[in-house]
Amino acid sequence: MKITEALFAGSSTRISEKPSQKFPEFAFIGRSNVGKSSLINMLCNNRKLAMTSSTPGKTRLVNHFLVNRQWYLVDLPGYGYAKMSMSGKQKLAQIIRNFINLSPELVMLFVLIDSRHDIGKTDMDFLFELGESRIPFAIIFTKGDKLGPVALERQIEKNKQMILEHWEELPPVFVSSSSNGMGKEEILDYIGSVLEDLKTEP
Repeated sequence: MKITEALFAGSSTRISEKPSQKFPEFAFIGRSNVGKSSLINMLCNNRKLAMTSSTPGKTRLVNHFLVNRQWYLVDLPGYGYAKMSMSGKQKLAQIIRNFINLSPELVMLFVLIDSRHDIGKTDMDFLFELGESRIPFAIIFTKGDKLGPVALERQIEKNKQMILEHWEELPPVFVSSSSNGMGKEEILDYIGSVLEDLKTEP
């Protein structure tokens, strides 16, 4: 699948404020500074679509982008911010949970994890929460250009095994780089296949 158009459709903090037009939603989330905005911009061929910043925690709202007038790419606030008040963290967590658990149009949540490191407790706890809530999710290991091919493959395999210690099977897994386009076709083709499957559902 190719993205020919991606338009900002609105920001919200609760389900009732979502765009009135209903389309399937593919949401992206991750810890601060994992490269979420850069990945979204890379997928959509628009370096200015999602706000990128070296300062973690820039995304404080649920941002909808209408793609090819067929589906929404949803940019969610991140989790695990260290430099934020407790009340601020709780407010963001509520915005995230409200959308993930209550949006009927959500069909897939992409969880972004830094490919250079072992999966941390914050990420694993979030994955557990998704599993308990039966939220369909896939994993995108970001910054895949930062390690050499052998080191990258070794780290990804290690992280897969960490997941398999708790799950019977792996969710869909992708490796990406917003710098060189790694993973772009695979992620978009996967979204395209999910959309095709939705068309055949009764």
